[in-house]
Amino acid sequence: MKLLAFTDMHLSLTAFSKIEKATKKEKPDFIVCCGDISIFEQNLDYIIKKLASIKCRILAVNGNHEDELLMSKICSKHPNINFIHRKSFIYGSYQFFGYGGDGFSYIDEDFEKLVKSFKRFAKKETKKILVTHAPPHGTKLDLLYGEHHGNKSIRNFIDDVKPDLALCGHFHENFNVKQKIGKTVIVNPGPYGTLVRI
Repeated sequence: MKLLAFTDMHLSLTAFSKIEKATKKEKPDFIVCCGDISIFEQNLDYIIKKLASIKCRILAVNGNHEDELLMSKICSKHPNINFIHRKSFIYGSYQFFGYGGDGFSYIDEDFEKLVKSFKRFAKKETKKILVTHAPPHGTKLDLLYGEHHGNKSIRNFIDDVKPDLALCGHFHENFNVKQKIGKTVIVNPGPYGTLVRI
């Protein structure tokens, strides 16, 4: 499977153009949005409509710049966008787990409550992809000025469930940074998009 992932577009039409061109060239199975597509919801309807105009299936979570209910409502207007925040999405032998929002907490009790249901719905035979806005703690993706600022709850999920891929964003300083934790490939794809094969 080919995924074209991006994060923290923040209404950039340059970023949108690059995503659109990469989609035409690479023909990914899905575009994956890791949140912060807007600037505090300014023109959120507009940028989601533009994203939906790209002829590709899209999976999205909200960032800390988007309210989950509003983003869910807008995404529901577009048949090719699946808003997967707090949801599991299965496509063939691939299973996505989505959790957006926040990005500033070390511990996310809401996410930890969901982990039990995520684990219940985890199919052993599937390749698992975690899509979050916040990065996991203790990685190159959450390292700022020599200190780690990522989410420990998400890191615990990765250590426990061992997904094949984890996509995240939030920290602009770490755009396009990749790392492996065990078998899990972790990627901050940046606003211009990164093609990931799984």
